[in-house]
Amino acid sequence: MDIKKIYMDADALLEGHFKLSSGNHSQFYLQSAKVLEDPKTATLLANALALQIRASGLEIDTVCAPALGGLIAGFALAQALDCRYIFAERIEGKMAIRRGFEISKDEKVLMCEDIITTGGSAMEAASVIESLGGKIVGVAALANRGFCKRENSGIATKPNCKLPQDIPFFALADFTFEMYSPEDCPLCKEGSQAIKPGSRGN
Repeated sequence: MDIKKIYMDADALLEGHFKLSSGNHSQFYLQSAKVLEDPKTATLLANALALQIRASGLEIDTVCAPALGGLIAGFALAQALDCRYIFAERIEGKMAIRRGFEISKDEKVLMCEDIITTGGSAMEAASVIESLGGKIVGVAALANRGFCKRENSGIATKPNCKLPQDIPFFALADFTFEMYSPEDCPLCKEGSQAIKPGSRGN
């Protein structure tokens, strides 16, 4: 499966000057919402991701996705894995589990995002799950920005990866784009202004 082509065909691999959720800048941006607006494509990708996870033998009770970016991917993956699905959401800037969702002691939870960059949002939500007694057994995403090592990939873990090294990380493809701090961004130095098209922007 050519994941890059799927993103390009959906006009979801954007080129320009973007401010990422991390605060860094990049010339490229993955807009997974454009891919996932087609339910058939969402199902296709989730099924492919579920095949990887099943092949690993990982035991999962529940898929949990951080809102907003991971909602559709998480639901589709839970459906493909035939397991329970919940989500975490930000309340006054902090992740929380609400809406009557409950976590049983030692419940095996797989965190799911549409894209993993450093994994910060996923692990912030994971810490809430753990505080309620759940056990994080893995992380999954449609795409990996290349800072964290995923299963079946030769990419090494970078220092800014926030995913724990003792649980598996599954993704369908690596997208390795240059990222810059705002003060070192060559696009800014050329006079361009970064835009933020993700769920925490417009």
